Amino acid sequence: MKSMEQEFEKILDKLVASTRSPRGSFSKDNSWELLEKRLPRLQRRILSLRTMAGAAAIAVLCVLGWWAYYMFAPVPLQTVSTLAETRSIVLPDQTTIVLNRYSSLTYPERFRGKDRKVQLKGEGYFEVSKDAEHPFKVEAGAIMVQVLGTHFNIDAYPEDTQVKTTLLEGSVAVSLIGKTEECLILSPNESAIYNKEKKSLTLHTEKNAAEEIIWQNGTLLFKSVPLQEIVRELSNAFQTDIRIEDADLQNYRMTATFSDGETLEEILSLLCRNQKFEYTKTNDSITITQKLN
Repeated sequence: MKSMEQEFEKILDKLVASTRSPRGSFSKDNSWELLEKRLPRLQRRILSLRTMAGAAAIAVLCVLGWWAYYMFAPVPLQTVSTLAETRSIVLPDQTTIVLNRYSSLTYPERFRGKDRKVQLKGEGYFEVSKDAEHPFKVEAGAIMVQVLGTHFNIDAYPEDTQVKTTLLEGSVAVSLIGKTEECLILSPNESAIYNKEKKSLTLHTEKNAAEEIIWQNGTLLFKSVPLQEIVRELSNAFQTDIRIEDADLQNYRMTATFSDGETLEEILSLLCRNQKFEYTKTNDSITITQKLN
């Protein structure tokens, strides 16, 4: 302590010599007294700065913590389902989807990451909002449909033997899940049909792809299609088990249009009129058989 005081005296002597100030004004006792008076204010300033720095650090940690939670926490999924009606849905990215009867769509409350992915069961018509940096993907059973912005229809009822993707506008890539190298690029008025039994994906050309989405207003349109295709669509539309007993009837082609509001029995009665087949109903199932002459 004594050596410190001596050092302090030397400094004061040098300061007096350089400023020509009275030596007494810078005595050791006076200087220590002045320093002690100023110390509390200096300590308060340091404490204030430390408090501000601590608050800023806490704020930064809170922001980083919220960002980490937002980026890495699981995004809740929600599912929209239909019964005997169609329904329109607008997703968080403004993509519009119309679900057919007895269909469901599962999607996140918000899209996050490099792509926008949803899951479809049943049939849906998509008008995808364009976003080149975040491709839109639809998982429908064993297939994956990827788009950037386009209009298309997917028919993927679980009970059907096929999954059909029909493009109306733009371009889509259809592939099997886990086999992206086996990919079909569709142009408008083309369909990709996945056969569940053969596990094959084939390309088909449609005469009028717009007819694939006429179901949106409740219309059922059949243009020279096999009876087994009509039965498939009626089964999906009314969630009823309909079977064709005679194999000869499966490829029997018919043309018919039914509007919204007609019941299944009304439709079947009209189909059977003046035809070589008839139907019977047992409990919740319907059987179509050849007429006995």
